[in-house]
Amino acid sequence: MVDICRDTEGKHIRQGTGGDRSCCPERKIISYLCIMEKVYADPELGKVLLRKRAGVKRVSLRVSREKGIRMTLPFWVSYDQAIRFYISRRQWVQDTLEKLKDAPVPKQLSKDELKSLSHDAAAYLPERLEFLASQYGFTYSSLRLKFNRTNWGSCSTRKNINLNICLMNLPPLMRDYVMLHELCHLHHPDHSESFHALLENLLTRHIIQYLGISEESGGKITSELCNQDSAFVRELIPMIRKSRAKFPTEHSISTLIRKYRPDK
Repeated sequence: MVDICRDTEGKHIRQGTGGDRSCCPERKIISYLCIMEKVYADPELGKVLLRKRAGVKRVSLRVSREKGIRMTLPFWVSYDQAIRFYISRRQWVQDTLEKLKDAPVPKQLSKDELKSLSHDAAAYLPERLEFLASQYGFTYSSLRLKFNRTNWGSCSTRKNINLNICLMNLPPLMRDYVMLHELCHLHHPDHSESFHALLENLLTRHIIQYLGISEESGGKITSELCNQDSAFVRELIPMIRKSRAKFPTEHSISTLIRKYRPDK
């Protein structure tokens, strides 16, 4: 195993905002947070990167085509504990790696495509997020638009929301789902049952309002939908009605959104 990000006395290195950093020019410093890494060699699946990072509160295990197998750990979790956790999930890792082999190679966006996507996202997402937050009584600190291949959005404990510009490739109603998901994290930073219950309630209300469904309409859709939403809604509504999940609306949308992974 290789241990990095330590000084000559074995102390953690922390990058400050000023001062002379030339005393250890060969040390690996990543942002202002201390990061320590070890590599565990799986005899069959290859290298597993174990990364301890300040501010992390739980163990996470990720598998990707580009970055391989990675674990993020709180400092209080030992590397031996992390390896035992990895071994307990090894079959899932192996299955995921097999699926990635069969998955299509992600499309690489050209500079012009990326610029166009960024422009469209900047014109649409901030205004839409502000509308949804106001509509359902949420207050967030800031919004950042990013391009990545791992998630559609995130929400920090400081109530800062990040949204992927690739949301512009989704049907509008599905974009709303992602934004409502992140807004719910303002009240519930985890994925507890309380979080899912809140999201299910908002999604149900939002879809009824979005589609213009009312008693007067006899349960029929009365709003005008764009082509993207029409196809999505035709697939979504029957799934919700047939779902036996505890939170059928959320479960149905989260199932459909997998067809639009950010890396496609």
